[in-house]
Amino acid sequence: MALALIMLLYAVIGVLAAAGAIALTSRHLSPRMEQLAYGVILVPIAGYYLAFQAQLGPPAGEGSELLPVLGFMALGLAGTRVVPLLVLGYAGHGAWDFLHEVLMHQERLGSLTAIPLAYGVFCAVFDFAVAGYGWTRRHAWAAGWRDR
Repeated sequence: MALALIMLLYAVIGVLAAAGAIALTSRHLSPRMEQLAYGVILVPIAGYYLAFQAQLGPPAGEGSELLPVLGFMALGLAGTRVVPLLVLGYAGHGAWDFLHEVLMHQERLGSLTAIPLAYGVFCAVFDFAVAGYGWTRRHAWAAGWRDR
């Protein structure tokens, strides 16, 4: 019961964080700059897994997070110009976060890195919300590049 409440709390925080980010970027940035911001932000978000690996250590083997992290970073950078890649990057990262959370609680991480309690829930909710928002803004973001 306590774990469920903690996860619910982190899910709510994820929703609020996404709502705040979306409110700020949509209000203060042009569509083109908004897309750029979300693409660039995905780079350090993906990099957190390398920090977790350094701090918490992988259960088995080094470097198990490097390839996915580089993939999400590449999607973020490519997504600064190609909206579907940005949406794919956030949705994929959200799934990666959720997978870590589920496998950690099942004690089946294998070579994946442990993450702080409920971090995967928070980040998955945030990432899926941003992916959904990006998909709804895809036409405005694309027009922002055409209308330079």
